[in-house]
Amino acid sequence: MNGSGQRRTTIKDVAEAAGVGVATVSRVLSGGSASAGTREKVLATAARLDYHPSALGRNLRRRHTGGIGLLVPDITDSFYARLADGVLSCARSYGEPVTVGVTGDDPERESELIGTLIEQSMDRVIAVPSGDGEVWDPVLRAGVNVVFASRRADLDLPDVPAVLADDRDGVRTAVEYLTGLGHRKIAFLARRAQSQRVAAFTGALTALGVPVEDELVVHARASRDSAYAAAAGLLQRHPDVTAVLAGGNILGEAAVLAARELDVRVPRDVSLIMFDDVPWAELCSPPLTVVAQPAQDIGYRSAELVLRQGRRPREVVLPSELVVRASCGPRRPRR
Repeated sequence: MNGSGQRRTTIKDVAEAAGVGVATVSRVLSGGSASAGTREKVLATAARLDYHPSALGRNLRRRHTGGIGLLVPDITDSFYARLADGVLSCARSYGEPVTVGVTGDDPERESELIGTLIEQSMDRVIAVPSGDGEVWDPVLRAGVNVVFASRRADLDLPDVPAVLADDRDGVRTAVEYLTGLGHRKIAFLARRAQSQRVAAFTGALTALGVPVEDELVVHARASRDSAYAAAAGLLQRHPDVTAVLAGGNILGEAAVLAARELDVRVPRDVSLIMFDDVPWAELCSPPLTVVAQPAQDIGYRSAELVLRQGRRPREVVLPSELVVRASCGPRRPRR
């Protein structure tokens, strides 16, 4: 039993004690699918810890606390910082507070944060999603108003509205520009949950008659160290690559650093295009060609959607733009 001077039991406490994920606890307590053994274990643990799912259900369905929960992978990434600024700007005009959580592109961390938002009876959530439908199903079952921003990842949740940049057009334009300069060995540096950009990349190559080489699509985890390792490994293992498309600004930064340390000259040896037009891209030597996305607008429009009453569009797609600078040049044989 929890005395008046003790900390209240949380959904995370139940998950840890039962040896399951927060998403599983949420699913069981909201009446979702689970095996009989798992359901019995979760309910028994909740009872032992004096955790009251009925109170949780009342809070989720009846008590509206206001405010917006915002989940982003990395607040130090300038793209997500600008997206968050857009959310904050819109929310401020409505007088709504915003609670920000950082997932690190880790589904387990995302699941924990969703559990925290449930605990706080947050009834509006904007997320750059990392997890799958199992992570998000409990919060959707509970009637929380969710809008995805920037990506849907691999989620099969068509009823959840999303505000996206036109990734397909951005990737296609970048690949067409590089192939127009004569490049055929083009690599893609991708971050977790960028499957849509990867698909657009391989589709663009195929449409242009350029062979798709699986080993030239390199994935990095959501950290600068992982991004650098991926970029350096790519340039070392594939010296015949003449162009690189980086799927985000942290990956682009890693490609610039790796090329400099490996004495790979941009654009003489390797042409480089990066997603996200961040301030340092124009100050880089040479200034980087980028696929610019309206990060702040994505955040603002996401907040508008999550605060809107009544009918909402399933998807809002905002244009991306290729900004040509000096980091790309004609294909030349590598020495």
